[in-house]
Order: sequence, then structure tokens, then C-alpha cells
Amino acid sequence: MDTTRLSDYAVFGVLLLAGFAFVAAAMTANRLLRPSAPSKAKGQTYECGVDPVGKDWAQVQIRYYVYAFLFLLFAVEAVFLFPWAVVFRAFGPAAAVEMGVFVGVLALGLAYAWRKGVLRWR
Repeated sequence: MDTTRLSDYAVFGVLLLAGFAFVAAAMTANRLLRPSAPSKAKGQTYECGVDPVGKDWAQVQIRYYVYAFLFLLFAVEAVFLFPWAVVFRAFGPAAAVEMGVFVGVLALGLAYAWRKGVLRWR
């Protein structure tokens, strides 16, 4: 094996160890320097819109997760759509058809969610 490659791995290893050391030092400093005054009141649920039900259970409505999932879905679409639009002419008509299929599948998913009433806030 080439010695320059070994030196590259050595540099990577040193940087990796330095990164772990930095994180460990920051966590240790946080533990040592933070104020700690635990109490029963601090352990209770507050300002989150969820009333405690029972001992360890909380009621959370699924619509928050559905909106987050739909947001991520269309954010990923934008991540794929914008770079494609920049180099559209270099790809040709086959890529335009593939992107049309991609956007069509996402549109079908949006239409399905709309029809099921997922997007209606109650």
C-alpha cells in the first residue's frame, strides 16, 4: 500500500479522535457546570398541549405526524425537481417523461390524502 494513503488514513484517524474528544469534553463540561435543582414540579408536563393521561401515556393526535410527513414528501420532491430543472435541456425528452412520472406519483399521493380528508384540520 502507498504511504501517502496511509498518511491520509492517519490524518482521518487523528481528526476522528479529536472530534470524539471535543464532544466528550463538551458533554463533561455541561454536566459539571450546569445548575441542577430537580423537583417534582419540573418533572411534570407543561406547555406542550398534552394533558397527562395515566402514568406514562399521553394522547397525541396523528395529524401532526401526517402534516410533517407530507411536508417532508414535498420537500424531497423539491430537492429532486430543482436541480433537474437547471440541467433540463441536457437530459432530453426521456428524462422529461421520467420526471413527469415522478411528479405524477406525488400528485396521486396528494390527491389520495386530500380525498381521505387528511389535509382537513378539525
